[in-house]
Amino acid sequence: MTRCVVDTNVPIVANGRPDTSRGSRQPTPGCRLAAIDFLENILRNGRILLDAGGEIQKEYRAYLHGSGQPGVGDRFYLEVLRSGPNRVERIDLPKRADGSYEDFPADPNLANFDRSDRKFVALGLRAKAPVAVATDSDWVLAKTALSTHGLTVRFLCGDDPKNWFER
Repeated sequence: MTRCVVDTNVPIVANGRPDTSRGSRQPTPGCRLAAIDFLENILRNGRILLDAGGEIQKEYRAYLHGSGQPGVGDRFYLEVLRSGPNRVERIDLPKRADGSYEDFPADPNLANFDRSDRKFVALGLRAKAPVAVATDSDWVLAKTALSTHGLTVRFLCGDDPKNWFER
């Protein structure tokens, strides 16, 4: 059974919502389809990894609809909310006294990595599981450093940001 950490940008892209951090550009149909296919597959055949403290689920809640509508990403979130241990695995994600994640590498090459995405890295490393991402250039910029620390990043839309959004 595939176990995977899912960055919030995956269900957002599956919903077809524009990326407000990139001038409200729409994901390409191919990118959106890759995110949809991934989410449907992980729900059918895999296990979604979340932190036991609820930080990832809180981020999902901020961007997705718990009713499961209107998009595939919202349905993914509803399934996360409904699921039992056969679909979701919750893992303790310890923090240091300063609030940083113990499992996030103390690497100068990751010093500028987005703080809100560090929970996904830490969880992937702790669980020895890949992190799925769709359209976030921080992951592309850090892919070599993350790989050095043993993290596999699944770039669902490829690792070239020029191909993520409609022109």
